[in-house]
Amino acid sequence: MKDNLEAAIGIASSITGPAAAGDFEAADDQLDQLKRHTLAARNASTDPLWRIAGAFPWIGANFAAVTDAAVATDTAVGAVAPLLDSTGTFSPSLFTPKNGRIDIEAVRQVSPKLSRAAATVNSANDSVSAIDRNSLLPQLAAPLNEAAAAMDTLTGALTATSDTAEILPGMLGAQGQRNYLVLVQNNAEVRASGGIPGALVVLNAEKGKLSLADHGSASAIGRFKPALEVDEEQERIYTARLGAYMQNVNLTPDFPTAASTARQMWEQQNPDSKIDGVLSIDPVALGYLLDATGPIELQQVESIAGGLGSLPTSLSRDNVVPTLLSDVYDEIESPAGQDAYFAAVAREVFSGLTGGSIDPSKLIKALQTGTEEGRLLAWSGIEEEQNVIARSSLGGAVEGTPENPEIGVYFNDGTGAKMDYYVRREVKLEKRCQPDGYYRYAVQVNMRNDAPADAGKTLPDYVTGAGAFGVEPGTVQTNVYAYGPTEWFLDSAARDGKAAPFGSYKHDERPVAAATVSLAPGESATVEFEFSTLYETDKPTLDVTPTVQPTSEVLKPSTVGPNCK
Repeated sequence: MKDNLEAAIGIASSITGPAAAGDFEAADDQLDQLKRHTLAARNASTDPLWRIAGAFPWIGANFAAVTDAAVATDTAVGAVAPLLDSTGTFSPSLFTPKNGRIDIEAVRQVSPKLSRAAATVNSANDSVSAIDRNSLLPQLAAPLNEAAAAMDTLTGALTATSDTAEILPGMLGAQGQRNYLVLVQNNAEVRASGGIPGALVVLNAEKGKLSLADHGSASAIGRFKPALEVDEEQERIYTARLGAYMQNVNLTPDFPTAASTARQMWEQQNPDSKIDGVLSIDPVALGYLLDATGPIELQQVESIAGGLGSLPTSLSRDNVVPTLLSDVYDEIESPAGQDAYFAAVAREVFSGLTGGSIDPSKLIKALQTGTEEGRLLAWSGIEEEQNVIARSSLGGAVEGTPENPEIGVYFNDGTGAKMDYYVRREVKLEKRCQPDGYYRYAVQVNMRNDAPADAGKTLPDYVTGAGAFGVEPGTVQTNVYAYGPTEWFLDSAARDGKAAPFGSYKHDERPVAAATVSLAPGESATVEFEFSTLYETDKPTLDVTPTVQPTSEVLKPSTVGPNCK
């Protein structure tokens, strides 16, 4: 019994590799092994003698738990197996453009099968989650913990895939042309959801065919007087600039707010352009996608006024981030030339993604990683589609409840320049226990300015800001925001261990702390916000602004204070 369950868990962990790559022959072999192990475990655990043992006090819970896990695992495998067998019912290539087009009819056909499988696996996952593994014998609890983790992963992946197949045909223009405004977020000037949306692209989709229709820059959109109306709570935190400038729509971490505001701005300035939805990507996510396409030659950049200097004419995962977030400012002096370069890059990368040779499994991995890190975001103006998007990380909505607490740490540039390329950040959560009946959680943010000591003199004015917003050239000024879950209380803020002033707000019933930090080259600081709550939680979700750094470098493991037992 135990051996069969452990063997099944091991196979389940590795089977997604060949399946994602479209190697159904290898997946078939692993599926056969997986089904044999789960069926054997199920048969053994549902044997009459085993069920009788499950009725005995104390030890019976162990038998009953194994029965529930074995049945649920076998049920899940039975639901997923038909999707991954040698007939190729499902393959990542379904979502991969070929000659600029995605086969939406094939997606439509597989959608009901994915939906049924997702519902079955969700039900099986609920059964495994309901098992009280804390009261089991260690030799049973360990494999059941692994089974629960594997089931969670499978459930999440299958639900996301099913949701995608459900709304993708409509979003790709199955019933008529769709137009999407794409915000290219520049992490060198940080915003709560990633970076300033400097470059803008309009993407058309009709009957699965994708094409670029227009492009522009946030600076060309100009200022809105009066500012567009935005949610009052968010405007109170982030000021009326949210609705005044395209560059500031994502001062808020709530992407639906940023996206709907960006759509209004684009349509007002381009009355003949109807926007159905808004997408967002940053250069780090672009690097992930270049893993799938391979290096892309930039054939449309030669005509840029003033020349390219030493900028590369081929972009790969290795050079895309430094090129787009740093080197371009050294080599192209004028903002107009920089915008032209970004637009040319967008066109070439789009061509590579839609018309070139692309690895489906690497594409899926790139999309998953980018979405998990908040670097790929989407919003639809169609309510039914947005309801589906909002359930996923792709939606980028501000969330957090006592039952599923989420803590958010977000950054907005206060320098008015591109200095965030040099900032290194670390974020962690410390649990603190107090004798007054409350639990306290401290959000700790460490920041360091790694710019050269003479940055104010050697870096371009466009990068340092040249003091235009009252910040000394070379210094980085950042507005830091910490969101607690609903029903938490904001207590205090500190900088380097000393009490510090902070702003206190509310956003959708969540407490929000705000503080401004200025760092000269080589300087670092640790900012801490402390929250309290009546609800104890061991593993709150920690969301953070995606920056130039890999997110794995920014998020550090949570710790428990010395007073907690």
